[in-house]
Amino acid sequence: MNRQELAQLIPLADLSDEALEQAAKLAASIALEPGRVLFRKGSADDRSFYLLAGEVALDSEDNSAPLLVKAGSETARHPLSRLKPRTYSCVARTPCTLASFSDDDLDHLVARDQATAYEVTEFDGDDPQWMFDLLSNPAFSGVPPGNLHSLFGRFEAVRAEAGQIILEQGGPGDYYYLIRSGSVRVTRSAGEGKTVTLAELQPGQGFGEEALISGDPRNATVTMLNAGELMRLPAADFDSLLREPLVHRVNLAQGAELIKHGAQLIDVRLEAEFNEGSLKGSTNLPLYLLRLKANSLDRKRTYILFCQSGRRSAAAAFLLTQRGFDARVLDGGLAALSRTGAK
Repeated sequence: MNRQELAQLIPLADLSDEALEQAAKLAASIALEPGRVLFRKGSADDRSFYLLAGEVALDSEDNSAPLLVKAGSETARHPLSRLKPRTYSCVARTPCTLASFSDDDLDHLVARDQATAYEVTEFDGDDPQWMFDLLSNPAFSGVPPGNLHSLFGRFEAVRAEAGQIILEQGGPGDYYYLIRSGSVRVTRSAGEGKTVTLAELQPGQGFGEEALISGDPRNATVTMLNAGELMRLPAADFDSLLREPLVHRVNLAQGAELIKHGAQLIDVRLEAEFNEGSLKGSTNLPLYLLRLKANSLDRKRTYILFCQSGRRSAAAAFLLTQRGFDARVLDGGLAALSRTGAK
């Protein structure tokens, strides 16, 4: 999609260059032949349509003359028949080209860009691209706007050299980290002197949340692959400003309803714990392997995560949310189910 064309549209005209690049990736191009209907009056679809070439008729279907909209006009800068349910039917009068956006995607894009513009002014405004990329992360897109200013104000910049150990397996959970520049390797000791690489993380990605959410010692070591800059957030601020808005919990009844509609149960306990007994139909994916195995999961599916108490599954849900998955936590875990006598 042509960025210059998108830059003429409302509200895209007020977006930053970084956001326009994202908009071009989100837009779908539609071609209509004369007489083709784009949408009907009364429909409540979830798309916004912009006319880029050609002419359409907006018909209110009340015997009045239809409104004609030509590409390049002031009217065409706005979404066609924006109100939902639609107050007009839209029919192509000539060959037409349109740009289509998901209403939700468009709203998130504008909200993130406006939040970034504000935060760049208020918080070390030297790198708007980094902050925009950060807010484009699915995890941060779910943070309430009221939390964003406080959240960014609590981050502390830390320079790190190649080979420097940032977190060590077995250490305490004290900070959550985001990579501003450089890259890191996440490894875990497998016993007998063996080390397993779990992930290599790049700018915009985060680490260190597992210990903060579960309250357990660090379950992996994180080492800088090359020199860079990290942004770290103290545990208390991570908990109140970031974790709580993003970890969504469901009770047994809600979980059962989601499963009826295709949700998958995932037990994030260790394999030995899983083998002793788990919920029927569940799959075992231990928390420490989640970074390594996340890409094998279906992004179109909802996942209900559980462990014994809910602590490890909350950390797992945060990890998956960062990667754009729809992840829920079974509230209270297996311990809560045992107390209620559920099976």
